[in-house]
Amino acid sequence: MFNTFKAMLAVTVAFALALLTPTWAEAQNLADRDTNEIAGYVLTDAALAKYRQAVRKLQPLAEQLPQDCDHDEAPQSLNGLAARLDGVPEVKAALKAAGMTSREYLVFSWSVFQNGLAAWSLEQPGGKLPPGVKMANVNFYRAHEAELKKLGELTKQADCDNSNR
Repeated sequence: MFNTFKAMLAVTVAFALALLTPTWAEAQNLADRDTNEIAGYVLTDAALAKYRQAVRKLQPLAEQLPQDCDHDEAPQSLNGLAARLDGVPEVKAALKAAGMTSREYLVFSWSVFQNGLAAWSLEQPGGKLPPGVKMANVNFYRAHEAELKKLGELTKQADCDNSNR
């Protein structure tokens, strides 16, 4: 169970690579349309391959990117977040080279996070699938948990809580 928590923590760190984005709690405040898009996203091997490339291409850029760790002025929509990422030409180019748009990168990231939490919650005593979560996505997360953990390790330098900053 502790290993699952550690894996979830690693996945959480992976989403810090989205940089310039709000925390997951703030993402919950996104417009209903955005929240529904994240919940409705279907995780696939093809999208994971693009995401894997995106993480690797963005990793060297993490130190160059402005951080918004206090989230006071973080955009409140996927469009705003994607525009902020696209506002850094190197980030936009890295994502494009990986075959993703900024929006797809964000949606994939948060979908993985959401489904990782669901997978963890299902392992808890009395755990049930949260409303709106697709079991197929939870199964995808479980099947790729080790890789997602490794991707999370690659993004630690982008974590706002990193003591090296």
